[in-house]
Amino acid sequence: MIVVSEKEKKLQSIIELENKLNEIQDVDVLLERILTETRRIVNADAGSIYVVSGENGTNLSIKYSQNDTQLRELPSGEKLPYLFFSFPINEKSIAGYVASTGKSLRIADAYDLPAELPFKFNKQTDLTTNYRTKSMYTIPLKMASGQLLGVLQIINAQDEAGNVIPFDDDAELYISHFATAAVQALQHAYNTQNMVRRMLKMSEFRDPKETYPHVERVSNISLEIYDRWAFNNNVPEEERHKFRDNLKIAAKFHDIGKVGVSDIILKKQFPRFTDDERNIMKGHTCLGAMLFYPPESSLDEMAADVALHHHERWDGNESGYPGKFDLDKLVTYSNENDAGAGQENTKFQIGGAVVVKRPLKGNEIPLAARIVAVADVFDALSHRRCYKDAWSMDDAFNMIQSEAGKQFDPEIVLAFMKIRERVISILTHIPDDEEV
Repeated sequence: MIVVSEKEKKLQSIIELENKLNEIQDVDVLLERILTETRRIVNADAGSIYVVSGENGTNLSIKYSQNDTQLRELPSGEKLPYLFFSFPINEKSIAGYVASTGKSLRIADAYDLPAELPFKFNKQTDLTTNYRTKSMYTIPLKMASGQLLGVLQIINAQDEAGNVIPFDDDAELYISHFATAAVQALQHAYNTQNMVRRMLKMSEFRDPKETYPHVERVSNISLEIYDRWAFNNNVPEEERHKFRDNLKIAAKFHDIGKVGVSDIILKKQFPRFTDDERNIMKGHTCLGAMLFYPPESSLDEMAADVALHHHERWDGNESGYPGKFDLDKLVTYSNENDAGAGQENTKFQIGGAVVVKRPLKGNEIPLAARIVAVADVFDALSHRRCYKDAWSMDDAFNMIQSEAGKQFDPEIVLAFMKIRERVISILTHIPDDEEV
């Protein structure tokens, strides 16, 4: 009989986790998952993950911070506030030292560092949050080429009783092993991110309103809405992981179809659209979906759903569009049963108008599209455009609230209203270029 040690079991579980990391396509979702799983592997109470930032890569910026002790003090379903700060990569801070030297650091007590060390522990966050950081393990996230991607910092290892203990040799082994695989997954995710940015840049060239900050905000707000909705609906953890990874990217492509709309219409400011022009503009939904059809992945399926249906209305009002649309035949249908009744269907011509036969309503509209609809409208309202001024935060939130059960899914609106402060943080952190 072969006896498997606890260490071997742990390493095997880490290998299984590594395979899951490689399936994640979005950088932000991956970074958050790396931090979560590393803490879980070594039973750590808290941690942070930093990424290289600044024009010349001279700074570290915090990307995610987690703290179970502080989280337990919040109402169920709420998250810790966003943190936004950067600091130089030098030897004065613990994370900066690890980044600049490329060496991992294991610290038994952050408040009891030898005076001769070049770095100090900054107690300010602990003082602000009434927390006590003690044991720490900090490791650089470096590619095989030597390029630094960021720093992973794990805080307060715990025993089975929840007492804070130092990180031991086994913990160092587990973290180092997992971090190596995490870097490989990050390389893949960064490649995906660069490809997505190039596609979105093409869209921005065509439509100045479709800026990268806008799609980033819509993407981030959509993810926050989904997280709250998933909590409200007790969605299983694995299902959440897959959906949120796809949503974070798919939301960015909500208006990608505008690349196929004539500049005469796309860049028109005054007067606003005629009825014919408006129907042609509606075609961007079909064009966007066609970019991801036929789908080769679950991401393609969601991106097509979002592009096609984020302008539908929950109440099925005729102003929603494009309604039931066949991506194989490029036709709109008037009901569920007339797929063969050609005289009742309308063929969509690329660059042409969309004739809406019957808008979708309620749960016919894919969940991802219902989420992005709220995020997109809110962001458009709260920012200035060439044809309107920005609405106040209160007015924008009130408008979304007033459309619950009409334009928007009431459950999605409920989730959205619960994350107001996080939404405002996203808007503050990702301003339009002209606001910087």
